[in-house]
Amino acid sequence: MENINKLIAQGEGISIEFKKCKSALPKNTFETVCAFLNRLGGYILLGVEDSGIVSGVDRESAPQIKKDFVSQLNNGQKISPTIYISIDECEIQEKLVLVVYVPESSQVHSTNGKIFDRNDEGDFNVSSSAEIVKAMHIRKQKEYTENEIFPFATMEDFEQKTIDLARTLAVNRQPNHPWSNLSNEELLKSAGLYKKDVQTGKSGYTLACVLLFGRQETIYSAIPHHRTDAILRKVNLDRYDDRDDIRANLFESYGRLMNFIEKHLNDMFFLEDDVRVSVRNKLFREVVSNILIHREYANAFPAKLIIGKDSVITENSNKAHGYGEIDLNDFTPFPKNPTIARVFKEVGWADELGSGIRNIKKYSKIYSHSVPTFIEGDVFKTIIKIENGDKKVAIKSGDKKVAIKSGDKKVAIKSGDKKTSAKTEKNILIILEHLTSEEIVSNQAISELLGIQISGTRKILAKMLADGIIVAEGKNKNRTYKLAKKR
Repeated sequence: MENINKLIAQGEGISIEFKKCKSALPKNTFETVCAFLNRLGGYILLGVEDSGIVSGVDRESAPQIKKDFVSQLNNGQKISPTIYISIDECEIQEKLVLVVYVPESSQVHSTNGKIFDRNDEGDFNVSSSAEIVKAMHIRKQKEYTENEIFPFATMEDFEQKTIDLARTLAVNRQPNHPWSNLSNEELLKSAGLYKKDVQTGKSGYTLACVLLFGRQETIYSAIPHHRTDAILRKVNLDRYDDRDDIRANLFESYGRLMNFIEKHLNDMFFLEDDVRVSVRNKLFREVVSNILIHREYANAFPAKLIIGKDSVITENSNKAHGYGEIDLNDFTPFPKNPTIARVFKEVGWADELGSGIRNIKKYSKIYSHSVPTFIEGDVFKTIIKIENGDKKVAIKSGDKKVAIKSGDKKVAIKSGDKKTSAKTEKNILIILEHLTSEEIVSNQAISELLGIQISGTRKILAKMLADGIIVAEGKNKNRTYKLAKKR
């Protein structure tokens, strides 16, 4: 919600569009969707007027609006190539706002047979300008390596079981997913993995398709340097203690990397929205997805995931937009392989652009009480601190006690003799999301963040102090808090 308030305060621009929406989708919604896909991507806020006033969406009409939006996106006459985008709900000023995030696409899209582009002034029909449309195609072809076309590739070059797996994962997340009734060939085309090169006239499956679903021999033929190296280096620092040299498609690569993580890193659990979740898997799902989605595949530098004594380091080739350590409070994400990212999003292995870094920061704080480091350059590097040893951490929730392995010691997250409620755990998670190791906050600031009385905030902070999650300085009204340093 905080992010949406910032978007409203920022006002409409090249990547933000407000639309008044009461009981039905505005007619020009898909013109904006098309323009965002063709340009830089962006947010559409349904239920916000051009002036920034939140008028809200009729709550009874919202389910039908969402259904109409998703079904139209799967209609080739409405949006071509078709694309799947979800709608989220958000409460702003006690009114319902529907939030649509449209990613930048590596393809050129049209709506109702017309091609739209975006600038600060809005959406513009550029269909009649052959030069602009051609330039748009060429720009996307050059910017995204994943668009390279292999005209002689056929369905026999792809793992059919892997395509079936993608469909199953997508349908498990959403039973009425558009892929559910498509053949494997139709699914690949629907996912934007079959294209035409407007310069050469060649049509065929793309490098993104080969990387996602290709047989091993297909990948070797198309991109022989493709490799991801998973290394455990805790005892033998000169070489390694364990290694997996992965030269497979991205679906198999994802599974093998997660298996390597689960084999060599301990787990812990946390209550999130009243559901017990694996923090290790939540954290490293994002890490693994990032090195697979955001790699520059034209570069022969192999991606690496290295588990060391006190940190996990990942490296992948990158098309840099800057150099040096990223400021997590002020960074602009750039899509590297939008089509690959979209497929990962459909199967539940990634979220919207930029969410990966935010989620790594969020779950790293819970997993190791530390803030990760991201360094951008021709090689993109991520450093995540991990706890040494094998401690056991437990979270009390109701009558259940959840054991969290991380060593020989046992650290309990508890509040005296009282049971910790799911609501308290959720509030702790919110605090951890916003607190950095260097940031100092007051009781009042935490109270405003959570939207609760100061008396309730004191109880939550007392629990976090008792559990060693935060430290305090000063007394009474002058008391401040910050994240405890890594144990």
